[in-house]
Amino acid sequence: MAVLDDYQAVALSVTDWSVLGDKVAVTSFQDHLADADEIVKRLDGFDVVVAMRERTPFPRSLVERPPNLKLLVTTGLKNNSFDMEAAAELGIVVSGTNLVPSSTVELTWGLILAVARDTCGEDRRTRSGQWQQFVPLDLAGSTLGIVGLGRLGSQVADIAHAFGMEVIAWSPHLTPEKAAAHHATSVEFGELLERSNIVTVHVPLNDGSRGLVGSAELNRLGGKGYLINTSRGPIVDQDALVQALHAGTIAGAGLDVFDVEPLPNDHPLLSTPRTVLSPHMGFVSQRSLRTAYTGAVEDVLAWMDAAPIRVLNGPAS
Repeated sequence: MAVLDDYQAVALSVTDWSVLGDKVAVTSFQDHLADADEIVKRLDGFDVVVAMRERTPFPRSLVERPPNLKLLVTTGLKNNSFDMEAAAELGIVVSGTNLVPSSTVELTWGLILAVARDTCGEDRRTRSGQWQQFVPLDLAGSTLGIVGLGRLGSQVADIAHAFGMEVIAWSPHLTPEKAAAHHATSVEFGELLERSNIVTVHVPLNDGSRGLVGSAELNRLGGKGYLINTSRGPIVDQDALVQALHAGTIAGAGLDVFDVEPLPNDHPLLSTPRTVLSPHMGFVSQRSLRTAYTGAVEDVLAWMDAAPIRVLNGPAS
């Protein structure tokens, strides 16, 4: 069994893999491979692969190549980077695990606080001998715009009230009643951008949300508005965002997700001002990783008993 993209080298220590028995050899890989040929070479001889979220996508062109692959486990109960149909056609079971959603909510608020108070910038300036160069935004009395008031967005909304913020929200299917259940007001997308001091994104990536926030939307957010994205990078047009940050079109951004991950060393976002960057840590925490890898062990045990659980792909039609 191969455990991929174990960046922090914790997979083998946070849960008990020995329950799988002596017939299962578990190998953890900490580095990330992007080249398909290199991935196939690495997976030669492995029957089971445990993948951490979307770090290594498994499209049809990859799923059909490893000769021994029989079980593919993804941490989480959804993975849009896996070709479920291709796996089913090839007789490969895809199982998922539970995660801890509170981790993403906590990071969202970490980024909100970091950009509103320019914590990272003030840290750098303090270390260089400068003192109090930034005037923070008061969260109390400010407006938080939430794009997507679902499982995560609703938790973000509940916390906003503790800071004394007004909460407005938008998503394609949001009703006034659902918004009111979280003491938020449902508004149109354009109004949300114009009224919000901080906009935080919590919609899933799909054809309708790809590029949802582009240059026109950033212009409506304006020079006093901040953008937070802990959902998926392609929801925001990153070329437009880079331009907006350099031009001062928006006040700043807190980003945990990107078009390409890991972020390349020459990526233009690395040179943008008033930006806090986090390496897709929203779902990462001690409890979340323990939950995910414990679930992976359960998935493998069930598959070995010919009774797979949390199966995400049905039989091919």
